Amino acid sequence: MRDNGEATLDGIDRKIVAELSRDGRLSVRAIAERVHVSRTAAHNRMQSLVARGVITGFGAHVDRAAIGLHVTALVVVRIADVSWERIAADLAKLPFVEKVQAVSGDIDIILTVSAPDHEQLSQAILRNIHDMPGVASTRSHLVLEEITGHAPAQTLDIWS
Repeated sequence: MRDNGEATLDGIDRKIVAELSRDGRLSVRAIAERVHVSRTAAHNRMQSLVARGVITGFGAHVDRAAIGLHVTALVVVRIADVSWERIAADLAKLPFVEKVQAVSGDIDIILTVSAPDHEQLSQAILRNIHDMPGVASTRSHLVLEEITGHAPAQTLDIWS
């Protein structure tokens, strides 16, 4: 571990993380071949990365529209006298809320909210989020188009 508590990754660990970030369904054998280590070494390193909290889970990237969520908004939230932990937990439980992020500056939270249509998005924002105790104000921004960049793990080879 480094002095700041950050997990230290060597070149092989970074390559394993990068490969899994590209395709979380890769077998241990495929990872071993791609990073040029034995299957046992790849398995042990993957287990270590999970145990150390570097890899926090495995999942699928889902197309929102394909599952019926056709409209997405970023909702900027200012909170009143309430703890971040409590309000964040309450917001994360709401229908259609995908992500809750604490941010710096003159706002407190940014939510990613996706719904089947504008009416349901409006209801989620006006009735569920805006009226929640502890929410002082909201401001919504519709996502018109989204282009995926590189996940942090996919650029590990350029990090110093």
